[in-house]
Amino acid sequence: MNKPRLKRVRRGRHNPDFTGLLKETLTAETIAIGSELLLGGRLDTNSLYIAEALGTLGIEVRYKSVVGDDRASIRRMVRAAAGRVGLVVLTGGLGPTLDDCTREAVADVTREALEDNRTAHRQVVGWLRSRHRKAGDVQLRQALIPRGATVLRNPAGSAPGFLMVHGSSIIVALPGVPIEAQEMFEHSVLPRLRRARKGCAPLIRRTLLTYGLPESEVEQQVMDLVPQGYGITLGTLASPLGVALSLTAVYDHVGQRRRRQSVTSNGDTPQDVVQRSLGAMRSRLGALVYGEGRETMEEVVGRSLAAKRLTLATAESCTGGLIGHRLTQVPGSSGYYDGGVVCYSNEAKVRWLGVDPDVIRIHGAVSAEVAAAMAEGIKRQSGSAIGVSVTGIAGPGGGTSTKPVGLVFVGLALHDGSTSTRRFQFHGTRDAVKLRASQAALNCVRLALVGTRDVT
Repeated sequence: MNKPRLKRVRRGRHNPDFTGLLKETLTAETIAIGSELLLGGRLDTNSLYIAEALGTLGIEVRYKSVVGDDRASIRRMVRAAAGRVGLVVLTGGLGPTLDDCTREAVADVTREALEDNRTAHRQVVGWLRSRHRKAGDVQLRQALIPRGATVLRNPAGSAPGFLMVHGSSIIVALPGVPIEAQEMFEHSVLPRLRRARKGCAPLIRRTLLTYGLPESEVEQQVMDLVPQGYGITLGTLASPLGVALSLTAVYDHVGQRRRRQSVTSNGDTPQDVVQRSLGAMRSRLGALVYGEGRETMEEVVGRSLAAKRLTLATAESCTGGLIGHRLTQVPGSSGYYDGGVVCYSNEAKVRWLGVDPDVIRIHGAVSAEVAAAMAEGIKRQSGSAIGVSVTGIAGPGGGTSTKPVGLVFVGLALHDGSTSTRRFQFHGTRDAVKLRASQAALNCVRLALVGTRDVT
């Protein structure tokens, strides 16, 4: 590995004037750096956050890349990105270890020497001192910043970030730890971008969240509702949580770039066009739609339970407490979630929920009959208005020809005395089956709550 050119400087922060670049730039690229992102050890959540934040400023992310901890590979990625977009945002590779080589790669591309930057040096030393640690040579590698770059303060970690202009592009380097990357982007990058983009129109993007149909079928149901001739695009994204439908308005077509209140030929704003189309999609899809934007199923269910003054208890087998965990992630959930039981073994189902052992013996633990008995048992034992249960085969083993891996039954015992069950056949890894099962169970509760009356 070639050693970077080092130079100790006493210069303060450098503040390049990139306002002109950002006035013209509407495209960006994110590059997530880290071999663990390629080996399955960690998900890249930073790029999703950054893309959404940039969209509010009218900066469209056109490319998303992931690269391992290799200086030459990072260098090629950065050089290619800087040649095709106006804003390149890197996350990862700014730590103290030898495999953290983002600094070196950017220095190679920009042909700027790495400096022991005084501002960055103070940040690293100060962060470590606040945690009663001493800054050694290894930790101080984080203070090496390409000459001419603006140092970005890290409010949640030791590694400073930096921002610099290269040709007609702006390069932003952030740490890879999500809380550090997002805090730094929020407090050190977004304010600069907002000032530079003042007067520019944001991208208009709205999202509907659906559950119950596969991606292709959802798309087919709404394709004819996308307005033609306005530059509005329909996007779909399938996950274990359902299918997200997004509408994005591109200002070059819907209105005039860099005007906040652009209008179409008939006087509609881009917001009007997108919102009207989204309303038509929601109407057609009906109960398949459970939310919008970044809402979660547990938030939607929680609001409905609270509004109707109903309480819920859970009995979980194959999901191992995941439904309860998701419900309690929502602030205020103690107002409607009583609690739950993880009854993984047959004995636990009998002992804690009062499930008749003959029902398990005759139908098997993974059956509609047992799911119903579990839901009724948890409702009875907890005194809650609603009991929901899940029993299934998460895999990868344990399946048979009649009860394959991914088979899940959801039971629902309601406050009106009725009990129902639903059968699902999921696919994917053990984690995916558990997540799909938890989403299905919460969706069953959501659908059951539609039209119910308040009870006291």
